Amino acid sequence: MRLNSQTVEIDGIDKEILRNLMEDARKPILQIANKIGISGAAIHQRLRKLEQSGVISGSKFTVNNKILGYSTMAFVGVYLDKAARNLEAVKDLRKIPEVLECHYTTGNWSILIKIICRDNEHLMNLLNTKIQTIEGVSRTETFISLDQQIERQIQL
Repeated sequence: MRLNSQTVEIDGIDKEILRNLMEDARKPILQIANKIGISGAAIHQRLRKLEQSGVISGSKFTVNNKILGYSTMAFVGVYLDKAARNLEAVKDLRKIPEVLECHYTTGNWSILIKIICRDNEHLMNLLNTKIQTIEGVSRTETFISLDQQIERQIQL
């Protein structure tokens, strides 16, 4: 692994370790070590360096929203009356548990958020009572996702 100003270059072994863990973060280190042909200690050392360099951070489980009763996913473009209201609007959006992602964007919207709701009625209520009432939000534009057809991380 080499640091080049703001980026990190990783070698083939690091890539192989990352591919294995991206496929299954619970895959045993020794299984990866045997597959690659290096020691488990070497894997741990490389993972520690990848974490310290910021290439990786933590691990997580993926929750199936639909099984928990959340079947409506939407993307909402949020128009602010002034760009200066961004920080305060984001602070208020953080308080809404249904907001999964929030992006400061170029183009027509000031902010693009990804939200998850139980159904369209829940979505409408969320828009009307929580998002559109945030100070500085002038209007919103909502796109309901009918199906997520691709979900992946960058390929190594």
